[in-house]
Amino acid sequence: MRLSTSWMYQQSLNTMISQQTALAATQNEVSTGNRINVASDDPAGAGQVVSLNHVIAANTQYSDTINSATTRLNTEASTLSSVNSVLDTARTLALQAVNGTLSDSDRKSIASQLSQIHDQLVQLANTTDSNGNALFAGTSTTKAPFLVGANGAVTYGGNDGQQRSAVGSGLQVATSDPGSGLFMNIPTGNGSFVASAGGANTGTLVVGSNSVTDFAAWNSGKAASGGGYTITFGAGGTWTAADAKGNPVLDSSGNPVGGTYSDGGSISFNGMTISMSGTPAAGDTVSVGTGGQQDIFSTLNNMISALQGGGSDTQLTNVMSRQIESIDQAQSSISSVQVSIGGRLNTVQQQQSVYQDLNVTYQSALSDVQGADAYTAISKLSLQQTALQASQQMFAQVKSMSLFNYLK
Repeated sequence: MRLSTSWMYQQSLNTMISQQTALAATQNEVSTGNRINVASDDPAGAGQVVSLNHVIAANTQYSDTINSATTRLNTEASTLSSVNSVLDTARTLALQAVNGTLSDSDRKSIASQLSQIHDQLVQLANTTDSNGNALFAGTSTTKAPFLVGANGAVTYGGNDGQQRSAVGSGLQVATSDPGSGLFMNIPTGNGSFVASAGGANTGTLVVGSNSVTDFAAWNSGKAASGGGYTITFGAGGTWTAADAKGNPVLDSSGNPVGGTYSDGGSISFNGMTISMSGTPAAGDTVSVGTGGQQDIFSTLNNMISALQGGGSDTQLTNVMSRQIESIDQAQSSISSVQVSIGGRLNTVQQQQSVYQDLNVTYQSALSDVQGADAYTAISKLSLQQTALQASQQMFAQVKSMSLFNYLK
């Protein structure tokens, strides 16, 4: 078989080109640290790399969402702690205001402090997160959900929804709480009913603490009464009770409830007990209402109006007692939300820990599939360089060989 010179040249060239291609691939492997840089390097492994990268990207996105949710929840928790502190101050001032030794000037000074607390509370209710979104607007995009009117009344421009963030596949966590539940729709009284002294009372009767002592009797009586009662006092502290329709309230034996009240005592019927102090005048009344709500801003406004109104000590004490009950209900609502926020923060922190562990696992798997062994790759590169150099030297010798060299 004849071997032409051109054929030998072509074979040598093909060999060197093949070696240069392999050398370039190994150089890329060493420089990038990856065994798979293009799909042709390892089609099956390249498919695994794509899948693992998708999973890692999804986990990274969830981790970023968790970081944002954690920041928002921590901001809300901090804000509610400030709100609680402000309400503590308002409650303390309300208790100070009923001190009978205070002058009108002292009470107006307290009213001024409560006015500042009112403004501070509005500011806290309009707190925004790190992105400038209102914390307590529900899912509304309004920047300031709480607006103050000319008369000091506050209106809510948000909604009752909760913003949610996806912190995992199929797992969402609420990252906000609507201001309607925290600041506006606060139950009056003890949460079940509110007992208030009549505005036209002339005695010194003050309505104190009250509660439901028998919920079965309370619910039964409430249904029969139409939702409210009026207690009317006669001479010597005698009292009777009528329902919302004006009918006498009856006991379990069918007799009208009633009795005689004495200073510092209480009145009980239909599963509720109302503590009182002072002496009622004949004709004085106490009303019992159910299902009422009052926003916390109105509570402060009521306190301010009472302090500036110049009423009697008895009237002021009755007003302040009812407003203190509203503050207590507001703080109870805030406390429940704070507990909920703590649970949500615990959930997102656990999820973050899971994703951190998974990220380590997936990165390790990706390195196993895609990564190159540095020592093996460098050794391979050295061998390929030597082989290419040998091919080049051999080609240089072969191309100079010719019969004419020996015919000279």
